[in-house]
Amino acid sequence: MYNFFAYLSRMRYIERWSLMRNALPENIQEHSHQVAVIAHALGIIRRDVLQIPCNPEEYAAVALYHDCSEILTGDLPTPIKYHSAKIKGAYDEVEQLACEKLLSTLPEQMRGAFEPYLNGSSARHCHDLVKAADKLSAYIKCIEERKAGNSDFISAERRTREALEAYHLPEVDYFLLYFIPAFELTLDELGTIED
Repeated sequence: MYNFFAYLSRMRYIERWSLMRNALPENIQEHSHQVAVIAHALGIIRRDVLQIPCNPEEYAAVALYHDCSEILTGDLPTPIKYHSAKIKGAYDEVEQLACEKLLSTLPEQMRGAFEPYLNGSSARHCHDLVKAADKLSAYIKCIEERKAGNSDFISAERRTREALEAYHLPEVDYFLLYFIPAFELTLDELGTIED
């Protein structure tokens, strides 16, 4: 018996944004899916719009597993995780142990296929766009919370937008320009199947 996929199914129980009041709760399973979709899109923008060779599917796969360690560690709030280099280093070590534990719950023959996503070797290769996708997901969360009347996310929205712009990644700038404005629309404004 192997526990890997049973562990992954528990991602839905790990809540994000624990220090803030949430009008729309979010778990790491939902978040990882959104980050994977955005990372894939950023990869397509890089490859097809900017004409820079890359593999968008690899970005999506890395993003899909980027928070798997939190199944065992929980989601440490960003202000704590990045408070100091000492805390960040200790947390990185705990995350690595959690990833090793998850890998050990797979059959030996499958570990090699999952190891690059869990131990960070693929993540390092895809780091810029996956990190940007993660930040874009946070930005979208802030927009959605503001639209739901939750003013607790207003300053987080501003800071997250500033961080995204500071990346100076053309893929992110493209996404911000062409895709983010639609998150301000209602379903009626977005259109239905009959439009």
